[in-house]
Amino acid sequence: VQLQASGGGLVQAGGSLRLSCFTSGGNIDSNPMAWFRQAPGKEREFVSAISWSGGNTKYADSVTGRFTMSRDNAKGTVYLQMNDLKPEDTAIYYCARSTPSIGGNYVYRRVSDYEYWGQGTQVTVSS
Repeated sequence: VQLQASGGGLVQAGGSLRLSCFTSGGNIDSNPMAWFRQAPGKEREFVSAISWSGGNTKYADSVTGRFTMSRDNAKGTVYLQMNDLKPEDTAIYYCARSTPSIGGNYVYRRVSDYEYWGQGTQVTVSS
């Protein structure tokens, strides 16, 4: 299983970006998915997560109201729409796939809950 994140770039504060994460070598139909980010010198932190069906989403307080996560299981892809970007959003953004979970609309916030990770895509927000 490989996850390929894309869509990062350089944007001015207040701008928008849309990240994508495509999964190959497997599907995501039954898997909670998430986005994390890591800024230089800091630990990897939770950004958002979505249940296997897309019926449940959770966000870090710092991005609530600005970021929206979605998924298209038929395309094996999850997305992160980021609006009103701030300089503090600057980081490498990673997508991740958890183990299958279709008994309920579970979402997970911990790094240890995810078994497969993408290579990351850089997001830089200038002030």
